[in-house]
Amino acid sequence: MISTQEAERSDAPRFSIIVPAYGVEAYLRDCLDTVLNQSFTDFEVIAVNDASPDACGEIMDEYAAADPRVVALQLQENVGLGRARNAGMARARGTYLLFLDSDDTLLPGALAAIAQRLADTGDPELLVYDYARTHWDGRITPNAKRKVLADSPEGAVGLAANPGLLELLQVAWNKAYRRDFVERWGFEYPHGYYEDTPWTYPVLVAAESIAVLPRVCVHYRQRRQGSILHSTSRKHFDVFEQYERVFTFLDAHPEFDQWRGPLFDRMITHFRVVQNSPGRLPEEARAEFQATLQSYADRYRPAGHTAPARRSASGARKAVAKLPAPLRGAARRAVRTARQVKAAPRRLKKPVRSVVLKGYYRAQRMLPVQNDTAVFAAYWNTDYSCNPAAIHEKLRELAPKVKTTWVLKPGSRNTPPPGTNVVHPGSFAFWRAMARGKYFVNNVNFPTRVVKRPGQIHVQTHHGTPLKRMGVDLTEFPIAQGDLDMKTLVRRVDRWDYSVSSNSFTTAIWDRAYPAEYRSLDYGYPRNDVLVRATAEDRRAARAKLGLAEDATVVLYAPTHRDYQGVPAPLLDLEHLAARLGKGYTVLSRAHYFNLDAPAGSAAGEARGIVDVSKHPSLEELFLAADCLLTDYSSLMFDYALLDRPMVIFANDWEVYRATRGTYFDIHVESPGHVVETETDLLDVFLSGRWSDSESTKLRTEFRRRFCEFDDGFASERVVRKVFLNEENVPPIALPPERPTPRTRG
Repeated sequence: MISTQEAERSDAPRFSIIVPAYGVEAYLRDCLDTVLNQSFTDFEVIAVNDASPDACGEIMDEYAAADPRVVALQLQENVGLGRARNAGMARARGTYLLFLDSDDTLLPGALAAIAQRLADTGDPELLVYDYARTHWDGRITPNAKRKVLADSPEGAVGLAANPGLLELLQVAWNKAYRRDFVERWGFEYPHGYYEDTPWTYPVLVAAESIAVLPRVCVHYRQRRQGSILHSTSRKHFDVFEQYERVFTFLDAHPEFDQWRGPLFDRMITHFRVVQNSPGRLPEEARAEFQATLQSYADRYRPAGHTAPARRSASGARKAVAKLPAPLRGAARRAVRTARQVKAAPRRLKKPVRSVVLKGYYRAQRMLPVQNDTAVFAAYWNTDYSCNPAAIHEKLRELAPKVKTTWVLKPGSRNTPPPGTNVVHPGSFAFWRAMARGKYFVNNVNFPTRVVKRPGQIHVQTHHGTPLKRMGVDLTEFPIAQGDLDMKTLVRRVDRWDYSVSSNSFTTAIWDRAYPAEYRSLDYGYPRNDVLVRATAEDRRAARAKLGLAEDATVVLYAPTHRDYQGVPAPLLDLEHLAARLGKGYTVLSRAHYFNLDAPAGSAAGEARGIVDVSKHPSLEELFLAADCLLTDYSSLMFDYALLDRPMVIFANDWEVYRATRGTYFDIHVESPGHVVETETDLLDVFLSGRWSDSESTKLRTEFRRRFCEFDDGFASERVVRKVFLNEENVPPIALPPERPTPRTRG
């Protein structure tokens, strides 16, 4: 049934979908795309930016400019999820209200199914539909209470005919609400944690007609970080006030007294979930929480009401429950370990050296952490380079008293400066350094066996801006994931205290690809300081070192690795390219470090006009020497852009690469230069001079504005001052006029 007011507004959409957002720029595009790509199109999206400190507001404005169905509502101050939803409701015009959290997604066909079910059941006041949980490791788990939906009556009924709906998760986004019903009752969301509780229960109780759709319409993202359920805070006491609102509603409507008993049981169950969930309550607040729980139980227990019997715990669980709170976690782990040992087969003895090393490492961890020590590594211990090397050099300048150790395999291209302790991975010296070091800096990860001790600080610098999918985002791409174990990965990521980023795009990607509680250092990449500060003399010196003619046009060819190739194979006939370019050109061929044993082009060795620089010790020198970067999907493009020199993208296998590796954006849409797909077009770009034309300059300028956001030549100093010197007021980012000042994060 549609109200008279709604009938008069024939231009109103069927659905108003309200999407509030705060701090979720890594997920917001996915969320909005799943709505806008629905087959059912009669809707409006009201995207509410709750004064988010990241790019959520800009993303909403972008979508609103591109699609008239999207309304971007920019709040001037952060008001919290509940009030942000209220702001969206105030702007809604649709017959039905739907809510979607900005890190969740709609499944294809969901809106069509919802619309059809509403029509089939006579436009009920409420429609409840199903969801599934999507986990960071790629698992999808069904709603544990899905049987409630499957067993629901066929038509639209009141709660009395389907009381099992009270057992469902208390969320806003698994329902479609007829807007005139919401407005007639004056329902609004309150502020604070658990804001869905005093909305969900009154809505279910008050609705005279509730239909059910036992179809999964929403994927509910289970993030490893960023959820209130993972936070330790007194804000969890908000659950009491939220249930007080539920019973205030019942007090005002005695016609619903029959629901006092069931809602009392739901309240007590919810309180106990909060109380018993590890990590939610501060330890010093647990007694107060129990006392408050008891007072609410005494206040709201209906006369003569008997709570349903609780499931009896096992002997082990009972014993654990009697322990003091600080000991319960360790006791639970001990019980689990005992069960695993009992069930596991007898293991073979490991080599004696491994056993001795483990014992040595364990013994070293019993000694104090040495506060004036730092351990560095890069590229799986193969080189002294990249961001860790740049930080190391700046650390020696600003804090020379810090003793530094580098983890290096024999035969690395570069070696640390004199005075640096060098240890081989897996040696006794290595495990001593890992046990007793204070600071740890790496652009990949230290071994899984490394135990992070209290007081130790881990800095993850990464080694590029991600065009390709990374981390847990690879779960959808098994070829690229290979033998990477996601649970092992996140255990390593959990050790990070800091993650270095070169732009806000990258910050958002790391947030979703490496889900953990670390602080992003939006400082720029330390390895790029030398590029930002480079002079014409640096260019001349780099070319002279490589023996390049001053008047030669130097093209650096640096392709990335292909996961889908079992054996690396060239995708470009480099010898043919060099021959056609002629004497005025020199091509520097740089193979990806994964492919050093394979040729970068069709020539097995150096040909006329080609110089193999795959083992050259300094990538930055190659950048300085080159007039143009020829690459495909390599992250080198983001660094080279700092020199403001032309780039050409050879994307001859784009569809295969995107299907097997996955990418975060389309290189044809956001490119630093001309994109070509055939060798004929590649030759034409160079021989015609288009590689350095005005269009190339325009593309490069836009690319720099987005992806060179934090690099101003002082990234290394900022990292050292923040991490090693513990300074909060690090030098601010100061960019040249052609690159606007970056957004600050809260």
